Amino acid sequence: MKIVIPGGSGQVGTVLARAFHADGHEVVILSRSPGVSPWRTVAWDAEKLGDWAKEIDGADVVINLAGRSVNCRYHAENRRLIMDSRVHSTRVVGAAIAQAQRPPRVWLQASTATIYSHRYDAANDEKTGILGGSEPDVPDTWRFSIDVAKAWERAAEQAVTPRTRKVLLRSAMTMNPDPGSIFAVLLGLVKKGLGGTCGNGRQFVSWLHERDFIRAIYWLIERDDFAGPVNLASPNPVPNAEFMRTLRVAWGTRIGLPAAAWMLAIGAVFMRTETELILKSRRVAPGRLLGAGFSFEFPYWADAAADLCRRWRERKS
Repeated sequence: MKIVIPGGSGQVGTVLARAFHADGHEVVILSRSPGVSPWRTVAWDAEKLGDWAKEIDGADVVINLAGRSVNCRYHAENRRLIMDSRVHSTRVVGAAIAQAQRPPRVWLQASTATIYSHRYDAANDEKTGILGGSEPDVPDTWRFSIDVAKAWERAAEQAVTPRTRKVLLRSAMTMNPDPGSIFAVLLGLVKKGLGGTCGNGRQFVSWLHERDFIRAIYWLIERDDFAGPVNLASPNPVPNAEFMRTLRVAWGTRIGLPAAAWMLAIGAVFMRTETELILKSRRVAPGRLLGAGFSFEFPYWADAAADLCRRWRERKS
């Protein structure tokens, strides 16, 4: 297959490109800053049609991951960049597909599990899940993230691509042992004795092992009957306190100093990020995948954490 990945130079794009390339597929990354890699990288501005659109014409699959990182403070300028980078890039990918003589048969469009409400009582699946934005007493920054997710999906849905199936990837945090990954950040805290409970520890963490992420993407490419929103998450989200305790056990560390919400708020200012990434309860269930018979290789966090810690040590040895 020829697989084009707009915005594929980040963590998630690298995970996919590496897997597709190893399996013998032709991988093309569209990037604002093309670099050296084992696969081909083509420049684009993520704003308007250009020569890069030729890569989409005749491709089998497009996986659009483009968008500015949300790991930043949500001041006015960053909010504009986060929103525009997602909406504009999605629109122009849709335009490239619409004008293609031989359009891809499937367009997998990045979204996020953050689109669901902050809740503890039940898991959000695609059918019964509650979209967020109206929860009482949640920070404005949380509502902004939901607005972004909704606008992102709306831009894809509005694209007129009758010959291309569209899937919206409502992804949880993908865990892999690469440097700079979310797992690397969490493990770094554990190694320093800081990997304790965050806030009240009741907030659910939805996660997905990279192996299951790759397998699910392959599965969605092949399933012609799948379109619309799909939750990419382990079937077993866990509360933050359990999540961090399990990671400490997997690494072999007993001590993990807890961090109260006010401590996280202060730390977020100095780290130029937002506490939403830690404190929002993302209880997400992959209802459509499970209902269609998809089997997870790592359904439980204890097994996933053990595998990731082992691979981290192997990388460092």
